[in-house]
Amino acid sequence: MGIACSDGVNAPPAVTDISAVAWHRTRWLIENRYPETARVWSSKIFARRMRGREAIATDHRSLQSSNSFPSLSRPPVRRALEYFGPERATTAERVSRPIRIDLGPGLPDLAAFPIKAWLAALRSAASGLSSSDLGHPDGAGHSELRDVLAAYLVRVRGAATGAADLTIVGGVTDGIGRACRALRRSGVRAIAVEDPGWERLRGCALDAGLKIIPVSVDDQGLCVEQLETYPVRAVILGPAHQFPTGVALSTARRAELLDWARRVDGLILEDDYDAEFRYDRRAIGAMQGADPGHVALFGSVSKTLSPAVRIGWMLTPSSWTDAIRATESSLTGPPILDQLAFAALLKSGRYDHHLRRSRMRYRIRRDRLVSALARSLPDVHISGIAAGLHVVAQLDRAINYRLAVNLAAAEGLRIVRLGGFRVHRIDAPDGLVLGYGNLADSAVETGVSMLANILEQAGTVSDTRAGVQ
Repeated sequence: MGIACSDGVNAPPAVTDISAVAWHRTRWLIENRYPETARVWSSKIFARRMRGREAIATDHRSLQSSNSFPSLSRPPVRRALEYFGPERATTAERVSRPIRIDLGPGLPDLAAFPIKAWLAALRSAASGLSSSDLGHPDGAGHSELRDVLAAYLVRVRGAATGAADLTIVGGVTDGIGRACRALRRSGVRAIAVEDPGWERLRGCALDAGLKIIPVSVDDQGLCVEQLETYPVRAVILGPAHQFPTGVALSTARRAELLDWARRVDGLILEDDYDAEFRYDRRAIGAMQGADPGHVALFGSVSKTLSPAVRIGWMLTPSSWTDAIRATESSLTGPPILDQLAFAALLKSGRYDHHLRRSRMRYRIRRDRLVSALARSLPDVHISGIAAGLHVVAQLDRAINYRLAVNLAAAEGLRIVRLGGFRVHRIDAPDGLVLGYGNLADSAVETGVSMLANILEQAGTVSDTRAGVQ
């Protein structure tokens, strides 16, 4: 019995021999999903991509010589690999239709970027530019931005700060990467990370030569008691709004974590990536404000303005500031003109105005998305606090979420699996991390309708029959 796909065509039956798998999948793809002009890889490239043996190349040559499809050279057989077996194709090989509706997390509303306010800030910065500003920049960042930003962090995030320990960087990952390198140089060998968590932060630690220790996350946030079982003195976490689960670190866990840091003389790297967006109450203050000697606060404008602006900051304990600033960075600091423009945006009050409008927009969009999901998927469970730019959706019924991601990509819908953010993936419930930051309001209903149809298909196919491992 074939796999029923979205266009009603049955996929090839499940087979175990790898050359037969290649033959069946390729032939089905060309016959049923691509036109006569579809291009096919040469047998040599096809065999290498399939990581197979000569038998695959032989089968592929017989396919090309048949009348089933034209014998043209190269792609997109890789689309078959991605469609049937997402874990077998490398990231570079994954090809899908252009994204029509983006339900993936990570981006703010790019169409709402305050371009007029930013241009005005740039003009203001340029008009006040001094000759000294055109020389070699201070590695810690322009003093004007540091002064203004320090006052903002005290006012909005409850931080305990002075500009002396505030450093302007290229983003959160740039700052955390530098902190991890400073930790490694100081003799630290391992660092705890949230599981699930943002893979790029784990990458920062690994690139610095640190061993990562995954620590579980539950509905109260990081399971702090697990830190006691490992020889670690540093941890990376998002207490205000954990990614991807969307939970906030409870008051009790915050107290436990700060107590742990004091006992081991440790360092907490606080990822404050989207704390400005809380919709049901005032945003929780930064942990750094409770213990500036053991907490380093990292933030950026990637979620509030755009990741393309590439302005971030780190507020570090005085005992760590020089060591962290001394580490080399793979990124150059933000251009001085952009730093001064952001300072002007903060001083003018236009940044606060933009945030107020953004919070209203995202709250309404989140409510609309959650309501649409409830209507189209009655068994859906939405988890996480009302904050940020994403929700976690899980269904009561069994769903092949890996297959769902690929079925969606084939239809031009971007969705992301919760399981993809885990370090330990065994026996952990999967789901979807659905973003709404860069989702057009007019696309909410259409996107959810497409998602419901895709999940219906993905709920009837097992991992084995879908070619997913």
